[in-house]
Amino acid sequence: MRVELLSYTRDADRICAAAGNSCYSELPASEIMNDIDAERTLSRIVGMGHLSVVEHAVFTFSVEGVSRALTHQLVRHRIASFSQQSQRYVSIKEPTFVTPHTVSDDPEASRVFDETMDAIWEAYSKLEAMGIPAEDARYLLPNGCTTNITITMNARELMHFFSLRCCNRAQWEIREMADKMLALCREVSPVLFSKAGPSCVRGPCPEGKKSCGKPRRP
Repeated sequence: MRVELLSYTRDADRICAAAGNSCYSELPASEIMNDIDAERTLSRIVGMGHLSVVEHAVFTFSVEGVSRALTHQLVRHRIASFSQQSQRYVSIKEPTFVTPHTVSDDPEASRVFDETMDAIWEAYSKLEAMGIPAEDARYLLPNGCTTNITITMNARELMHFFSLRCCNRAQWEIREMADKMLALCREVSPVLFSKAGPSCVRGPCPEGKKSCGKPRRP
């Protein structure tokens, strides 16, 4: 898996803080921005639940080498933009797929998994050689098949995404991706994402009896 931050709102902490303060000031954000204490302002405004101000910050990621099992979960986050590698137009020449750790750690399970993948790709290649278009041959391809996807979210949706997907109870692959995305966000907007992450970073776990019992910390 590779996660890269392609683009982001520059000086997002200060922009969002100025936007928030402009709601309570006679001055516009342009005149507030240079003198604002972004950390103090954002803590106060976001603490009030005024989250619309962080929507002014937008982040775009390139994610490579993840499974379609991951992207099927990812696209449920609807306040976002996604552009995914097409299996209709991109013929899968090499058998690239994600192997779960529970499988790779078990020699017998790994053998069964690899044999099945080999059979799938052999059949896929045979169909294409017979003239079957890639968009139809792809019906054979598994959830573990790798893909590339571009993701754009504003900071508010990212915070929601991190709350769900950085949780220990999230599926392991999407949690790994979310952790990488959060680390990149904190590098460029440390104030905005200082308390981002699973719900247990900010307070009690909302999972009830399903809680992992191991709260994560920033």
